[in-house]
Amino acid sequence: MFLDLDCELCRLCHERTKVVAPSGDLASPVVFVGEAPGEKEDLSGKPFVGRAGRMLDRLLEEEGLPRDSIMITNTVKCRPPGNRRPKADEVLACRLYLEDDLRGKQLIVCMGRTACEGLLNNQVVMRDCANQTFTIALGRERIDLVPTYHPSAALRNLEAREGLRRTIRLVKERFPEL
Repeated sequence: MFLDLDCELCRLCHERTKVVAPSGDLASPVVFVGEAPGEKEDLSGKPFVGRAGRMLDRLLEEEGLPRDSIMITNTVKCRPPGNRRPKADEVLACRLYLEDDLRGKQLIVCMGRTACEGLLNNQVVMRDCANQTFTIALGRERIDLVPTYHPSAALRNLEAREGLRRTIRLVKERFPEL
């Protein structure tokens, strides 16, 4: 299944400007997954181009991991009104698209609680699970998953910024070819 740019599977389609498709190297073994598009992403159709995206870009650059060497996507592909968290039925409606994004990956980096809870099927406390490795089943595949802080949290919280930085270092150590 490919992402339907005219998708109407949930109520988020009614207020969006654009469906936000994955970006970067779609064949990369590593995918970073965020929560949902924000205003800038909704306008551009690309993930992580607003303030949080600039923070992510800065940390990736500082740690020597080129953004174009990884894939970046979101749990839902349309912006929730008022930048609220996506609701469970919206996450479920986009699940097939997300699973397509994740298929064949070796490592999923979940940025933020919504992405983590959606893929781990469990509530998380980020400071307790950040930078631990979990394994999830996706059909017949088993894929490693590392929870980390969302770049928007890194904008205002030094602990979150350093946690995200440690995650990027972990990715770089595990995949030095990127």
